[in-house]
Amino acid sequence: MKMRLHRGHLFLLSIVCGALTFASPANAQQQAVAGAKPQAAAQPFPALTPAQQAELDRVLASWQQKSQSTKTLECKFERWHFDLLAAPAGVHAHKAEGVVKYANPDKGLFRVDSIMYYKGMKNGAPQFGPTANKYGEYWICNGVELIEYDREQKKCNVQSLPPNMQGTNIFNSPLPFVFNLDAQQIKERYWVRLEQAPKPNTYLVQAWPKRQEDRAQYKMVQVVLSSGFEPEVMIMYAPNFHEKLAPQWDHYEFSEVKRNAIGAGISQFLGHFIPQQPPADWKIDRQNFLPPQIAQGNPAQQQQQPAPRN
Repeated sequence: MKMRLHRGHLFLLSIVCGALTFASPANAQQQAVAGAKPQAAAQPFPALTPAQQAELDRVLASWQQKSQSTKTLECKFERWHFDLLAAPAGVHAHKAEGVVKYANPDKGLFRVDSIMYYKGMKNGAPQFGPTANKYGEYWICNGVELIEYDREQKKCNVQSLPPNMQGTNIFNSPLPFVFNLDAQQIKERYWVRLEQAPKPNTYLVQAWPKRQEDRAQYKMVQVVLSSGFEPEVMIMYAPNFHEKLAPQWDHYEFSEVKRNAIGAGISQFLGHFIPQQPPADWKIDRQNFLPPQIAQGNPAQQQQQPAPRN
């Protein structure tokens, strides 16, 4: 199945950029279905105690302080996609490796450089390999356009962003290139709590979206922060995640995170990942920005999630 740009990838970049404002992709949805009322959902965990709330507030404030310093960012990622309908329990359906880059306030890149698919079992061990003409996701925002590079079809899908979604107003757009975390907004938009971290000197943040337009894109997210409040791990659960009926989730790990490492200047940094134009032999399809479709159904019912990898 061909991979397409969706809000989950935008969400990813917002996390890596230090913006728990992963709410920002949903801000652009603006009730895509005219007249539709947000579907109510119940808080998926008991009310926090005063001590738990104070610790959560401290972590969010520290993450906010870290995120507000970001001018540029780049890192590598590994992503394991689990789907028990496509691979046995404990075995990923495919693994991707790639890179994320970002420049304040509205430029960024998400690119998969390699992807290996589950090919079956041999002598009791899972086998993996590439699949012909499958390259994974590759998209860029240059501040005024969202560009998806379809390497399978040699085609660029270019979506023009309206003026009110450009520049510093990107906070109110579908794009996640916001680095100014507003912890209070997050608490208003998400049910957030801290859980036991998988290893010492880290923080495990769990977030469930309150709004239907957000829940249509992901059901729940876990983020492991380092002691310096850099994201190390993110697990994103599909909107219809169910342990037995629809067990699908993505596990990301980030490495070689570099913030504000631009000794040669911002122009050179941008030139390294935002091409002036697509390859000459590629087809270009241009249109105005179309917000992601709201998924059908009610994904609000919560199930237990697997724990982050150590």
